[in-house]
Amino acid sequence: MAKTNNRVNILKAAAGIVREQGILALTLEAAASKAGVSKGGLLHHFPSKEKLIQGMVEHLNDSYVHNIRESAKNDQIKTGRWTRSFIQETNEQLINNQELNAGMLAALSVNPELLRPFQDAYKEWQESMEEDGLNKVNATILRLAADGLWLSELFGLAPLEDNERHDVLEKLIKLSKEDFG
Repeated sequence: MAKTNNRVNILKAAAGIVREQGILALTLEAAASKAGVSKGGLLHHFPSKEKLIQGMVEHLNDSYVHNIRESAKNDQIKTGRWTRSFIQETNEQLINNQELNAGMLAALSVNPELLRPFQDAYKEWQESMEEDGLNKVNATILRLAADGLWLSELFGLAPLEDNERHDVLEKLIKLSKEDFG
């Protein structure tokens, strides 16, 4: 159990460094120090910076994928369930999990191939949304709107106030329950 906690602590520490100081500040030494482990302890889990970033992406992707699947499975309204689950989990990640942002930015700057798990998940979600009972174009518009909201926050591109973001998300959820034209 301690090994798993060390691994997760290292991943969270690395994400914190990227979020607070930028990707250039992410070194194995800095991540080990912030996580409170020895460099050898870090190397046991992640033998290189690229493997550390890969671990960040995989850890976050696994959580993101799991949460969307569970939410869709538990949604009582069949039409639009994948679309709603995606919108809701994207909002949850936006508000409560800045690690996702840090992991994706780190992967993009070090080796874009590390984003493959997210790319594969997005392909699966898009296919699920297109078979979700909504018009395919409408489902895609809702996904892109949720992504746009996330990207505006990520890059500080006129991010919305909390109440505005809430209202936008509520509207997206409402639209996922009907076939808008």
